[in-house]
Amino acid sequence: MTIEETAKALALLKAAFPHSYKDMTDGDAKAMLMLWQRQFAQDDPVEVFAAVDALIASRTVGYSPNIGEVKEQMHKLRSTNELDPMSAWALVSKACSNGIYGYREEFAKLPPEVQRAVGAPEVLREWAMMESDTVQSVIASNFQKNYRATQERQKELEKLPQNVRDMLAGVAGNLMIGDAQ
Repeated sequence: MTIEETAKALALLKAAFPHSYKDMTDGDAKAMLMLWQRQFAQDDPVEVFAAVDALIASRTVGYSPNIGEVKEQMHKLRSTNELDPMSAWALVSKACSNGIYGYREEFAKLPPEVQRAVGAPEVLREWAMMESDTVQSVIASNFQKNYRATQERQKELEKLPQNVRDMLAGVAGNLMIGDAQ
């Protein structure tokens, strides 16, 4: 998103929530513009404007949304077809039915977010070899909790600016290299 697009988004918010900006000085406005530009620099302006419009249309409090609220709204708009934990478990349960010999193929068929929650193809094989009652109760419950946590972590990561995500990926890569040594 460019500085001009950021200024337009803030102008929309100012028009919709004038009380939030009434005592703002020129210096404050410049600082706010630079902060918002930095936070949304890597984001698609169409998504940002859609989130701002949705917040303007639905907000019932009289103050302007902050950066985190706009990022949260962007995530909501992006993830309308996200699997809920029960649906994700249904896919995993089906994969387990062919998980003793075909665990790698079954794992590969799962959506990436479900794969993250399962962890590795070998986990499917382990679950496929367990008692069905245990898998459908204890494992199902644990998977659904883990899936929710995985979704939440991913959501929080997506809200971060790209440079912070890149830094975190570098740190994680360095930790993996350190573990291998």
